[in-house]
Amino acid sequence: QLQASGGGLVQAGDSLRLTCVASGRTFGGYAWFRQTPGKEREFVAAANWRGSRKYYTDSVKGRFSIFRDNLKNTLHLEMHTLKPEDTAVYYCAAGDPVTTTFTASEGYKYWGQGTQVTVSS
Repeated sequence: QLQASGGGLVQAGDSLRLTCVASGRTFGGYAWFRQTPGKEREFVAAANWRGSRKYYTDSVKGRFSIFRDNLKNTLHLEMHTLKPEDTAVYYCAAGDPVTTTFTASEGYKYWGQGTQVTVSS
């Protein structure tokens, strides 16, 4: 139900926009997580379906922006001033999280396949 794209190899300081195409119903919340080899999946950003509530992990605040195109049923992660430590596989997720689980993987039932983002120094 979720298809992520937009990753690639960029240099530090560059920008990328990730896209996640969702099919089916509108969910209560959408999110992006990321994972590097040997590490747990990490929360990056989340928003409720209207976009009236947004959440970001501290390391991306001011650089990343999550938003939805409700007409196209797509989710985006706009990433600016990318750093080598942003290198990871990025996953989009959808579900019906409650307030306390917007930033947790257990808040989301559906996951995209992941898209690789590599930032060179």
